[in-house]
Amino acid sequence: MSGTVLEGPLLVTQRFELWKPRASDLDDMIRLIADDETRRFLGPALPEAKSVFERLQRNGGSWMFHGYGTFPVRRRGESEIVANCGVFHSWRGFGKGMDDVPEAGWIVRKDHWGQGLAKEVMAAALEWFDRVHGPRRIACMIEEGNHASERVAAALGFTPCGSHDLGENGRPAFVNLFERDR
Repeated sequence: MSGTVLEGPLLVTQRFELWKPRASDLDDMIRLIADDETRRFLGPALPEAKSVFERLQRNGGSWMFHGYGTFPVRRRGESEIVANCGVFHSWRGFGKGMDDVPEAGWIVRKDHWGQGLAKEVMAAALEWFDRVHGPRRIACMIEEGNHASERVAAALGFTPCGSHDLGENGRPAFVNLFERDR
């Protein structure tokens, strides 16, 4: 990410605008995950300033160091963030093809579920990623039971490649691992 501030969206779909993250996105990003159902499959994500600030900073770092990251998503012509979707650089720390790789991810605010937002936006983000960075393997992890996200992943060309228990203190928390290998 250059030192200049993007004055408009980087990508535009039929219904949405995809922007590079900005420091001013913090409050909207907190609202994005404020609903318990939206956070249900987000692991330890909390709708508090410190936690969301750290996530926003990591995403900014992905853009700075790797030239890609997730996009705050807005309806065309509107200012409120309704999703955060894209490909970011991750290091999960458990191997299995999830360290030091591009990873796809999407978070959609509950009042926008069931409208095809994730599929529409991620298709645009993946097409952009392939065009700018060349087609290559992208990983994805989805918490067990998140069938809607598994359907989105399949529609985008991701295939299962394993699973992992992220649980702590004797409490299991399984994630299914996927990849899109180009």
